[in-house]
Amino acid sequence: MEVNSLCFSLRMRNRISSSSSFPAIWFFFFFFFFSLGLAALEAEHSSGVIDDADKSRAQFLHLLRTRRSPQVPLTVEPAKPVLHPLFQGVAPRPLNKSIVSCPKADIENLKERLKEENLYLQTEAAQQGRLPVLILSLKHSNQTRRPAVVFLHATNTNKEWLRPLLEALVSSWRKGDTMPFIFDTVWDLIKLADYLSLRKDIDASRIGITGISLGGMHAWFAAFADTRYTVAVPIIGVQGFRWAIDNDKWQARVDSIKAVFEEARMDLGKSAIDKEVVEKVWDRIAPGLASQFDSPYSIPAIAPRPLLILNGADDPRCPLDGIKTPEKRARKAYQKAHSSNNFKLIAQPGIGHQLTPLMVKEACVWMDRFLNQ
Repeated sequence: MEVNSLCFSLRMRNRISSSSSFPAIWFFFFFFFFSLGLAALEAEHSSGVIDDADKSRAQFLHLLRTRRSPQVPLTVEPAKPVLHPLFQGVAPRPLNKSIVSCPKADIENLKERLKEENLYLQTEAAQQGRLPVLILSLKHSNQTRRPAVVFLHATNTNKEWLRPLLEALVSSWRKGDTMPFIFDTVWDLIKLADYLSLRKDIDASRIGITGISLGGMHAWFAAFADTRYTVAVPIIGVQGFRWAIDNDKWQARVDSIKAVFEEARMDLGKSAIDKEVVEKVWDRIAPGLASQFDSPYSIPAIAPRPLLILNGADDPRCPLDGIKTPEKRARKAYQKAHSSNNFKLIAQPGIGHQLTPLMVKEACVWMDRFLNQ
């Protein structure tokens, strides 16, 4: 993969995390955004005739605004590198072999040539809006503006990240005033764009986003919400939430963040988590996730921008049958936009909910193909 580019790692909302769990120098993901701001995005869809995708996108942006703390000017605060991140195990987790397998150029003294920036963005009032960001780039480049890709890590990366997430989910069920599952991070991604637009080293026409598992869901919804993401590769994240409820296939997804569902079960006087509990939780912590913003509606809305969906064919959290409808609708949307080659779904046979070298390779090839045009 080309390395004459910039790399950003976003540490997601309500979590204290180290990006070193997924060292970006192996992915060489270059993540930048050109930004007009959320208000400009909404204005774009409020004038003239809008199609179904624009209407759905505008509704989603409006939803994000409804549960925000008071708005503050976007500010940037320098931060220090995390030298000793804490992980779920006693010792640091070994490097993921799939990530290490990412194709990369042979550059002498690469680590010495990388520039690292650590910072916090204040995306809204109070500690909730303090967004940690890691940026990697080559120190010297002959390109004034380079392509960029956002990389979003998965659930359970380390315990600093996991514990605040579960606490936030339980709090969201009780209070109903935040959306910590997916949607709050999408807000952060939009606000992050406001900062990145101030940088002079960004090619606004070449912006990509990718992520693994929960990070894949964030990449999917960020690409849906913000058309400034020109290339998207959600990895083991795309699924049908409504389909899972209707077909009794929600268990694996629920188990990944079970604390909030147990809290809801008790509040609803249920002896066990059932589809009613699942539906009420989704409606509470991520309104529309199992209805108007679910994959059959949000995935086709990404067209005609390049979209590669990477899943395991046997993934219980993202059942393949659950994305047949969004896949069909997406192909129709891309065909209508005369951009059929911009959409691809790869379901790797015999693979469950895991990242594989094939997925990493396909993601890199897709980014190279569309960001180097």
